[in-house]
Amino acid sequence: MRHKLVRFCLVGGGTALVYVLLYLGFLAAALPQVLANGFGFMMAVMLQYAGQAAFTFGRQLNDLGQILRFTVMVVLGFVSSALITSILPMMIGLPDWAAAVIVAIYLPVQNFVFMTLWVFALPFSRTEITS
Repeated sequence: MRHKLVRFCLVGGGTALVYVLLYLGFLAAALPQVLANGFGFMMAVMLQYAGQAAFTFGRQLNDLGQILRFTVMVVLGFVSSALITSILPMMIGLPDWAAAVIVAIYLPVQNFVFMTLWVFALPFSRTEITS
């Protein structure tokens, strides 16, 4: 489990770095900010999927169900970050920077749990259930 967590962190850190570089590169290429962010984000998410599937969890990449679960996880991550950054500052007067830090800490934990228990979890075989 510890090795899996280290690999998860390596892929996550690498993905974040790639996103920043792509975003800045797209901005330098004179793309509008919304397109630079969207393209950088989508490319980073594809890299994250490939890295987490193959390197962290040792799964094949061409599993449609797995891809769909990963997509749902990404959407749930966006919803979580949107709720944290919009509700907490309003409810308890939390500064925006603090809400962003909470998101940066919370989302990797949420993603690791989802990836381990759902996105990349191996299905139980009938013999495992009956024994």
